[in-house]
Amino acid sequence: MTDSDVLPRNDDLRDALKRAASALKAQGPEFALAGSYALWVHGGPEPVHDVDFIVAEDDANAAAKTLEDAGFRIDRTPEDWLFKACTANVVVDMLHRLNNVPVDITTIRGAQVLEVLAIAMPVLPPTLVVTEKLSSLNEHHCDFAGLLPGVRAVREQVNWNQVRSDTADNDFAAAFLFLTDRLGITA
Repeated sequence: MTDSDVLPRNDDLRDALKRAASALKAQGPEFALAGSYALWVHGGPEPVHDVDFIVAEDDANAAAKTLEDAGFRIDRTPEDWLFKACTANVVVDMLHRLNNVPVDITTIRGAQVLEVLAIAMPVLPPTLVVTEKLSSLNEHHCDFAGLLPGVRAVREQVNWNQVRSDTADNDFAAAFLFLTDRLGITA
């Protein structure tokens, strides 16, 4: 993707984010903005790949119906932890499991309601987003370079003791935290 592609791509992502959030706010179910766009709301770099939302596992079918009614094409993936709501060349990932743990309504209701692109919506806190991103690291997906800019941007909003505790059993997360300690990000 070239620099000239980034602005139109971000406009498309923002439009999809707003359309999905508006539909979910109007028709339900409860949801929260997650992933890199949640970090963006808290000061991180703007993503250029996709938009992530969470819904409770029990509400996944209702969320798919809402988004389909709003004009999104719903793609059921082989992975059993999300579905994709697509529009034009943009993908909105609707996650109902985070690192093999079903999303429940308590997680969604624990999100802070913030204004995002002129729409008030629940946004997951940076500590939870960073924890989930680090928990997903493994031998097949271990891109520290992709994580560093977002983590650096929100570092003062993250409870690093909580992240360390919640990711203690993941050696890849421990390696990332060692690196960020050495770089002075988590110090």
